[in-house]
Amino acid sequence: MSLSELLSAVRARPLPQHVAVIMDGNGRWAKARGLPRTEGHRQGALVVERLTRFVGEERLFPYLTVFAFSTENWGRPKEELEFLFALLDGFIRDKLGELAARGVRLRVLGAVDRLPASLRRTLAAAVEETKGNDALHLSVALNFGGRWEIVEGVKRAMAMAREGKATALSEDAFRKLLPTAELPDPDLIIRSGGEQRLSNFFLWGAAYAELYFTPTLWPDFDEEALLRAIHDFQGRKRNFGQVTA
Repeated sequence: MSLSELLSAVRARPLPQHVAVIMDGNGRWAKARGLPRTEGHRQGALVVERLTRFVGEERLFPYLTVFAFSTENWGRPKEELEFLFALLDGFIRDKLGELAARGVRLRVLGAVDRLPASLRRTLAAAVEETKGNDALHLSVALNFGGRWEIVEGVKRAMAMAREGKATALSEDAFRKLLPTAELPDPDLIIRSGGEQRLSNFFLWGAAYAELYFTPTLWPDFDEEALLRAIHDFQGRKRNFGQVTA
């Protein structure tokens, strides 16, 4: 099936609203080619650019979240961390005009206070410049973790209680306190690279997400791979714990 045929097939069925991606395999991709890990990260960033453009142009779904850096990734070598942050900083600076012109709204999820000051300024400026856009909501998870997100929600609930603003804490009320409250829960979570786990990503929001694992390393993940993931998603029966006939 060609890319155009696959796209037509996907369009003919209900599409997800929010797709979240765990981008895994950059280092292994580079190692297999005798290249430094940094080149894998560079190629991975190009994939994000290409897929963001594709999703936006085709209006496949309104929310895309990419897991760029987890709360556990600080254990990587200092040189690699510095490269990752510089890569992201430069990428956003270079592509901000295009993102804004294409109607992309950028959000950043995570404890950004630990990120380098220059990167924080770049992110803040990009978020501000694109806040009025709604063609595609692109969220970048940086220093993000599912456990961190839940703890943040608990902290906010405790702060409200101290201020005398506490109300009955239902699931819906708690969800509104999470850092991801502005986003719908992911319908589909894709993980590249062959591993089959969430790795502390969207633990609350993943409650009824469909999970799709592929051995394709992230730098090799392309438009066809994304459409195949969506096509697989469309073949599943989602009953959210309810009884179906």
